[in-house]
Amino acid sequence: MLDLFEDYKKKNSKPSKKGSGFNILSGDSTSGHGGYGVGTLSLDNITPVFIDPEEATSFIDMGALHARSAVEKRIKFLKNKEEVPNGKLYWLVWVTTDHKDGRPYYAGVTACEMTVDTDIRRGYKSLPEHVNNMDRSLKRRIIVDKMDDKSKQLLAEFLKDFDNDMWHASEKELHDGLTASQENE
Repeated sequence: MLDLFEDYKKKNSKPSKKGSGFNILSGDSTSGHGGYGVGTLSLDNITPVFIDPEEATSFIDMGALHARSAVEKRIKFLKNKEEVPNGKLYWLVWVTTDHKDGRPYYAGVTACEMTVDTDIRRGYKSLPEHVNNMDRSLKRRIIVDKMDDKSKQLLAEFLKDFDNDMWHASEKELHDGLTASQENE
């Protein structure tokens, strides 16, 4: 499988502690040995991309895999969006890559809303939505319909700039979803 952001991960990864919680394994976790790790989730090909429409920026933060991104640090997340009326909007987008016809492409792209008010150190996000959308991205789904047009444009530009060939090899559904109010390139 293709690890799109391998260099980024190497530069920004920290050693992890062994525990009995959620397991993230490299390589094929179903290689036939039947032992420890079979049925666990491999996150080798998924990358969290943040879209900040207010600042018109897009960036990768691997800490989001464990809800420890720079945006999320030191923020208490609440379940009620109305409790964070002055929150700054971010979109956490789960981008999964794969190969099709011998070419890499963006296979799964799912967006989750998040608002953060750093002044009061509170934010809003739906944890079930974030987990479910990560899973949907891994299952090669495209879910970007809730994003505003500016955020869609920023994400499309980020994906094209990162690898234009992967963008062109991706499904029409992704292109249509991110270029709804712009000309399809």
